[in-house]
Amino acid sequence: MKTKQVLSVLVAAAMASAAYAHSDKSSAAARKFDASQVEDTPFGRQGDPKQVTRTIRVGMSDKMRFDPGSISVKKGETVRFVVANKGAVLHEMVLGTPQALKEHAELMKKHPGMEHEEPNMTHVKPGATGDIVWQFTKAGEFQFACLIPGHFDAGMVGKVAVK
Repeated sequence: MKTKQVLSVLVAAAMASAAYAHSDKSSAAARKFDASQVEDTPFGRQGDPKQVTRTIRVGMSDKMRFDPGSISVKKGETVRFVVANKGAVLHEMVLGTPQALKEHAELMKKHPGMEHEEPNMTHVKPGATGDIVWQFTKAGEFQFACLIPGHFDAGMVGKVAVK
């Protein structure tokens, strides 16, 4: 029952959003920082671009891999991920907990045309770049993944260690 409730909430949130995601639209252009709209999550919160202390470049390929596949950050650090799609198909990077990413990937299989935009994700056309500014407020092991149907199952998942 709990899984059905979570899926219902995710579907409702996705349908209510007017911004694009899980499509080939640029997410960086759709997202602007508004401190009054920032929400805490189990893995951090949207970061203020003025507070970025480090830029981390991440590549994505059609081999369904991220490069690097593992990243370490300090608790409290605000980083900018610059994500480059080096492949020929659309890819994305979504930050989250392992369980939330797994559930979201399953939802995307059922609703591949679902469109939504969140600060913890960027969708990148082939040959283009996108970015995510994120503040890691809690220590732990988190992940980033491409949730386009088939990509997650093919192993397009990376790790974030927050110490």
